[in-house]
Amino acid sequence: MKVILIGNGGHSRVIQDIIKARDKEQLTAVLDDKYSYGFIDNDIYFGPVSDVEELLDESTRIVVAIGSNKTRKRISEELKGLPFATLIHPSAVISPSALIGNGTVIMPYAVVNAHSDIGDHCIVNTGAIIEHDNHIESFTHVCPNVALTGQVTIGEGVELGAASTVIPGIKVEEWSVVGAGSTVIHNVPPNSRIAGSPARSIKKAMPIKFLQRSGGESFAESKDIPLPTAHDRK
Repeated sequence: MKVILIGNGGHSRVIQDIIKARDKEQLTAVLDDKYSYGFIDNDIYFGPVSDVEELLDESTRIVVAIGSNKTRKRISEELKGLPFATLIHPSAVISPSALIGNGTVIMPYAVVNAHSDIGDHCIVNTGAIIEHDNHIESFTHVCPNVALTGQVTIGEGVELGAASTVIPGIKVEEWSVVGAGSTVIHNVPPNSRIAGSPARSIKKAMPIKFLQRSGGESFAESKDIPLPTAHDRK
């Protein structure tokens, strides 16, 4: 199978390494709108996203290799009807009874246990543990070293910060963000921002280092909450 990646940032480079490690697919193109024209480097075509349909054939699949959940959803919907690949690093452990959606990428040393299902265009990042009977909807990002215990439900577009934990039976509803290192012990309404152990709703500015995303962007930088003031740091 040949693979076209949409996006050429840090997340895309990790997926390129997965393709090399699998040794089952051939990376043929990396498309990003930062390229105004096409060129070839080491037998890989680099060019704008608008070139995608010209590069497709019966043996080619696409992965939207972009870390932002909202951007990944927008682009995948723009490409609706085109074929998508599911990529799983060889070191990941996937139960035979688990279901993995189209366009989803599972990183090194992740674990997906029995009867869990993961939607389309998700990211299950390095070392994440998805225990039995979890349900994860599309366009989510399970960041590195997250632990989802049994019978957890994660809504569309949720971002679970690095090393966060969700205890059994909890539901985190769509487009919520869980801060890194948090422990979620209560259900989370849609579009929430929570952090802490136990996790609580963020109602005032908190230190950026506490809310740091795995990709380097803080919640404060994304304008979900204000930047800390001098008073907040006292």
